Amino acid sequence: MPTYLMLTTLTEKGTQTLNSNPSRLREVNRDVEELGAKVLHQWAALGVYDFVNVVEAPDDLTMANLSVKLGARGSVKFETLTLLPIDEFLTALEG
Repeated sequence: MPTYLMLTTLTEKGTQTLNSNPSRLREVNRDVEELGAKVLHQWAALGVYDFVNVVEAPDDLTMANLSVKLGARGSVKFETLTLLPIDEFLTALEG
């Protein structure tokens, strides 16, 4: 299944929500699963992004749907990158 790097930035609304209800973060991870994807790894980050997530999903359309649905809440902004396994990448270069 394809793997994605999802870089998340909280909006002011998202920061307020997380501050008042920290368990909301785990609830959002369940929402991700309901939208057809799975959070494999997750870190809080210092800098431009507030969270770094490695997410598995069946395809790009699932990730696009997830980004729109979660982004529409007004709490976060996403930047999503498709990750390619190195062995598959090298095989494609050699072929």
